[in-house]
Amino acid sequence: MNHISAYPASSFAIANELLVNRIGYGAMRLTGQPGNFGPYSDWEEGQKLLHRAVELGINFIDTAEAYGPGFNEELIAAALHPYPDNLVIATKGGIDKPAPDRIQANARPENLRRGCEASLQRLKLEQIALYQLHRPDPNVPFTESVGMLATLQQEGKIRHIGLSNVSIAQLEEARQIVPIASIQNRFSITERIEEDLLNYCTKHDIAFVPYGSLGAHPLKRGAPLASAEGALAEIADRHQVKPNQIALSWLLHRAPNILLIPGTTTIAHLEENVEVASIQLTDDEIETLNKIKSESI
Repeated sequence: MNHISAYPASSFAIANELLVNRIGYGAMRLTGQPGNFGPYSDWEEGQKLLHRAVELGINFIDTAEAYGPGFNEELIAAALHPYPDNLVIATKGGIDKPAPDRIQANARPENLRRGCEASLQRLKLEQIALYQLHRPDPNVPFTESVGMLATLQQEGKIRHIGLSNVSIAQLEEARQIVPIASIQNRFSITERIEEDLLNYCTKHDIAFVPYGSLGAHPLKRGAPLASAEGALAEIADRHQVKPNQIALSWLLHRAPNILLIPGTTTIAHLEENVEVASIQLTDDEIETLNKIKSESI
């Protein structure tokens, strides 16, 4: 019997405080190419896309100092400042990016302070609602990096703290120092290596923000969802939507604390992503999608 599953919740409260719609926008692609380096080639069109995102009800935008670097945050401010009261802008620090193909962790406390203060200036904010450690630095004790984020929070420069590219052990270590509001790791219907971490976050009411939610990788080409093409296409035809929309809908059904941040540079694609909230998968469809082979990139 093809039972109808309940619609997934449309919103989630980050840290039980910041209520956001579960379909957000990842702004990384509004940068120069190749390698998300330099300013976006069409600054005016980038602003229009961000305006349209807010018009569609998106109130969670993810960015980072490394996107550009810096130019992505400047574009968001140029488009949306002064910000709507309910808009949550999440940014990240702890990475140096001197060239398109050179990305290196730098989570030294002094660099995290510099990065946070620079993001505040570029975004024209007095406080960043959600500031995330972009990735742990193998050359810096993890507790020192998290400790600096806690200090910046105490100073009022950060409201809530998140982590990206971490393990369960690192998350637990960080929670001994300061409350953690969000985790951002790779996760999609075809990449589920972080399943245990997602379950941990769900249990502890921590927002889980998957990047690469459609299997895309900034340094790789190809059809990221190719291994799931058959099942996704069949279910998409049934709902009269696109396979990518089904892949995103599966994530919304997978756990109530998942916040989506699919990126795009076109308004048409942005509107398709927002439509995902209205897709209601059946129990049988979810079971079929759950069986898709998980692969690691």
